[in-house]
Amino acid sequence: MSRFTGRRIVVTGAASGIGHAMTRMFLEEGGTVVAADLDPATVPDGALGRAVDVADPHRMAELITHAESAMGGIDILCNNAGVGSTTSVVDATVEEWDRVFAVNARGTFLGMKYALPGMLERGSGVIVNTASVAGMVGFRDRASYCASKGAVIALTKQAAIQYARAGIRVNCVCPGTVDSPWVERLVDGADDPAAYRAQLVARQPMGRLAESDEVARAVLFLASDDAAFVTGSGVVVDGGLVAG
Repeated sequence: MSRFTGRRIVVTGAASGIGHAMTRMFLEEGGTVVAADLDPATVPDGALGRAVDVADPHRMAELITHAESAMGGIDILCNNAGVGSTTSVVDATVEEWDRVFAVNARGTFLGMKYALPGMLERGSGVIVNTASVAGMVGFRDRASYCASKGAVIALTKQAAIQYARAGIRVNCVCPGTVDSPWVERLVDGADDPAAYRAQLVARQPMGRLAESDEVARAVLFLASDDAAFVTGSGVVVDGGLVAG
């Protein structure tokens, strides 16, 4: 039997990158998945696509209500949707700061806020949040992003302690730089794309960027019964970046 047969799963940011990869893998391992994204047109085949802005409390409440109705409950929630930023504290605008926090931190909070009551009622549930090594160490020109991902890590730990005896596990995954559509857009917008990509690769001790599938496999581990005694943890998938 596959690890997720009979499991009911919600993934946000499911149309590309890590979210697309984890949704596909959950489906391959027997799960039923409601896959949310601003534009769900490209979520993996077999998933139940849903258009959602995770920063909007009403849309997130609707997402969780829809998922519970469509699947009969939620066993696993993956708060994966996120946005980046490329500015320092001085250069960041208040609007940029608020938007990055609205998606990365508030979106994670909202997913947990609305999914937890059902999990608490059933006495079981798993939440996996997508954080980043940027929440653990500082990167130049990533002020809003680093701060927001640090908030995701802290919220993960708090919720893990809050609900540990209620049968609910809460963990996060902390990727390094991933060869994803967002990174490709970042590279393409650089003055010298080839040099900028080489710079991103050079800071990885393993000499390459992560693949979305590599991060997704860590998410699936945390979501599975293989991680039954793991809660409040941040699994780092960064090719050795924070160890350097």
